Amino acid sequence: MYPLPASSSLLAGFPLLAGCLIVLVALGHRVAAARLGVDGRLALRRTLVFLAIAALWQVVVSSLAVKGVLARFDARPPPLIFLLVFIAGGAQVLARSTFGKTLSEGLPLAALVGFQAFRLPLELLMHGAANEGVMPEQMTFTGWNFDIVTGASAVVVAVLVATGVGGRRLVLAWNALGTVLLVTVVVIAVSSTPLFAAFGEGAALNTFIAYVPFTTLPTVMVLLAMAGHVMVWRKLLAERTVVAAAPVASVA
Repeated sequence: MYPLPASSSLLAGFPLLAGCLIVLVALGHRVAAARLGVDGRLALRRTLVFLAIAALWQVVVSSLAVKGVLARFDARPPPLIFLLVFIAGGAQVLARSTFGKTLSEGLPLAALVGFQAFRLPLELLMHGAANEGVMPEQMTFTGWNFDIVTGASAVVVAVLVATGVGGRRLVLAWNALGTVLLVTVVVIAVSSTPLFAAFGEGAALNTFIAYVPFTTLPTVMVLLAMAGHVMVWRKLLAERTVVAAAPVASVA
C-alpha cells in the first residue's frame, strides 16, 4: 500500500475505476463479437482469457509493488522504466490482437470514442490526489496535464458521431489530439520521477505510481487509453480503405 496518508476515496477510487474499465472492455468484446457473428463459445473463451490475463497482470505488478521493487528509483535503470515499456507494448498487443480487432471492427466508432470519457473522472481523481500531496501537481490539469480535455470532449464527439452530425474528420482530429495529450502526460509522469526530477528541486516527485493501489493508473488506465486510441486509428484506416476501394469495385 501507499506509505503516506491518503483518503479512502483515493485508495478505493483508482482500483474501482480500473476494475470498471476492465469489465467494460470485456462486455464491449461480447457485444462486438455478437455484432460480427462470432461463435458465442469462442467469444466467451476470448473474453475469459482477457479477464484472466488482466487479473494475472495486476497480481504480478501488485506483488512487485508490495515487495518494493518498483520503488527502487536508485537503481539504474529503475524497474519502473521496464514496467512502462511493458505497458506501451501491452497496449499495442491488445489493440492489434484478435480481441482488439474484434473490438475495433465490431463496435461503432462512437462507442470507441466514448470509451475514452473515463479520462474525465480519472483526471478528477488525480486532481484530488494532488491536493492530498499524493501525486505531483504538474501531472494534473492545474499543472501541465490537459488530458481532461480528451475525457470531456470524448462524450461530445461520441454523441455527434452517433447522431450523424460528426464524421470521420472530427474523429480523426479528436483522436490525434487525444493521442498527443496522452503522450504528453506520460512524458510529464516519467520526467517527474526521481530519475529525472525535471521540474526542479521544489517540485513534488512522482513516486506514488510505484505503490498499490496507484499502480492501476499506469497499468490499467494508461494502457487502455493507449490501446483505445490505436483501435480508433485502425477503424479509421479500415473505413478509409473501404471507401477508397468502393469506386474500384463498382467499375469492376
